[in-house]
Amino acid sequence: MNKQAQNKSLRDFLPSCDPSKSRPASIPDELEAIAKDVVDASMKLHMELGPGLLESVYTVLLEKKLTERGYHVEREKPIPLVFEGVRFEMGFRADLVINGCFIVELKSVEKLLPVHAKQLLTYLKFTNTRLGLLINFGEELLKNGIKRVAN
Repeated sequence: MNKQAQNKSLRDFLPSCDPSKSRPASIPDELEAIAKDVVDASMKLHMELGPGLLESVYTVLLEKKLTERGYHVEREKPIPLVFEGVRFEMGFRADLVINGCFIVELKSVEKLLPVHAKQLLTYLKFTNTRLGLLINFGEELLKNGIKRVAN
């Protein structure tokens, strides 16, 4: 299977993230607005709940908060992966996919590791998505646990 066919199959799962031949250097305003709202909703959740809960709790509640703000949010979305003709129906699961064009990867660990950002970057590349956020609800101060990752 050629690369174009592989990318087409991924776009079927994230249709709003259809890549163009030439990408602008800056991040589109729509993605910036989503990022701002995700950070705002995450900060409010963290202030109310604090650190220490399971990742799944923060995932469900953040999905709820973003849906209340009018976003289309898909939780634990399975994303297929095709490599050298081998198809994996669930190459990975994106914690949250917002409006089909923004990925949020959540953690609830003591400290983020470099591999966590690399994981999100891989997700962004395989879905042709421009921007995502890695958010660690395990941090005492959430601002120290937010990492913006661009593809």
